[in-house]
Amino acid sequence: MLSTITDDLVADLRGMTFAAPVTHVYNPLEYARAPWDAYCARFGQGPRDVLLLGMNPGPFGMAQTGVPFGEVGHVRDWLGLEAPVGKPAVEHPKRPVQGFDCTRSEVSGARLWGWARERYGTPEAFFARYFILNYCPLVFMEESGRNRVPEKLPKAEREPLFAACDRALRRTVEAFRPRLAVGVGKFAEKKLQDVVGDLPGLVIGSVPHPSPASPLANAGWAPLMDAALAELGAP
Repeated sequence: MLSTITDDLVADLRGMTFAAPVTHVYNPLEYARAPWDAYCARFGQGPRDVLLLGMNPGPFGMAQTGVPFGEVGHVRDWLGLEAPVGKPAVEHPKRPVQGFDCTRSEVSGARLWGWARERYGTPEAFFARYFILNYCPLVFMEESGRNRVPEKLPKAEREPLFAACDRALRRTVEAFRPRLAVGVGKFAEKKLQDVVGDLPGLVIGSVPHPSPASPLANAGWAPLMDAALAELGAP
């Protein structure tokens, strides 16, 4: 299921080009396909009550491990996943891909997976209810190494990118048949409304993003996550 969707998305994205200020683009679904496939094979089988949707990979999360919000420590030590990771075709000198040897922590990922571990104890208990994925698999970087979010791309670049990601998202939601589709942040919620808002019986909402750029998240994100999910009726 997810393998075919991934193959088609990678094919759709291959050959797309992005102009300055973007100087480097990483696609971990290509060079970190092994851990992504392991994540899907172990945790992505069958229907799920809740899908959590992020925007795109962070430089020290999925860009390193191939797993959404994939902070190295949690992916390796809690999810029990570790697989070979290659390199993007053109690597940014300030954002090297070190795979599971990366020593930088992705704060958003540490918060999200840390919440899951605290609330559910085991990955099996968490994934019995949830699955986590990203809307867009690409990482966009400027010359300085700063991330550029997909929604800030020019319209001519954004439209074909979003069309490909929309197709993959629709197929994924239809495959998992969730009761709830929840954006981690407002961008992801908007994409869910646009792409699968017509599916009967599907409740769409959002939870606060765990980014360190958010003062609210820095003051204590896990209680905000719990409250938002409770309001949506998540299990």
